[in-house]
Amino acid sequence: MNKEYGMHDIVEMKKAHPCGTNRWKIIRMGMDIRIKCEGCAHSVLLPRKEFEKKLKKVLVKSEE
Repeated sequence: MNKEYGMHDIVEMKKAHPCGTNRWKIIRMGMDIRIKCEGCAHSVLLPRKEFEKKLKKVLVKSEE
């Protein structure tokens, strides 16, 4: 299951953030992926494998 996502995309995860928002911006990509909550600006670092498992869909593709 390979979903297309890239830097600065807005993604939706399977579980919403405790602040009530389910929009995350990808701010770093590598072995680990750092996503930032669009609601409260909290950022989370996830291993790529775990990120792909928890990813629901890409909401907004960034225009590079």
